[in-house]
Amino acid sequence: MSRTVYKYTVEVLKKVSFNPKLFKRELEKASKKLLPHEYTELMIWAKNFKFQNPTNYNDQEYYNSVSYTHLTLPTNREV
Repeated sequence: MSRTVYKYTVEVLKKVSFNPKLFKRELEKASKKLLPHEYTELMIWAKNFKFQNPTNYNDQEYYNSVSYTHLTLPTNREV
């Protein structure tokens, strides 16, 4: 089931990629929904997507500002 959430998140990110603020907001939402290894995979995907589709994204602003503190806490799926 969690792969479904990952795939859905990727589709949403593709659709909002025209707007860097929406893209960042969706990355932040994903950080709360996905499991730690899925989120890591998503960040790799997002960086590759940005490299293949260069726009006015700022790496510092859009990739480093997401909080990683939740990654050490168990999720509902892990409990």
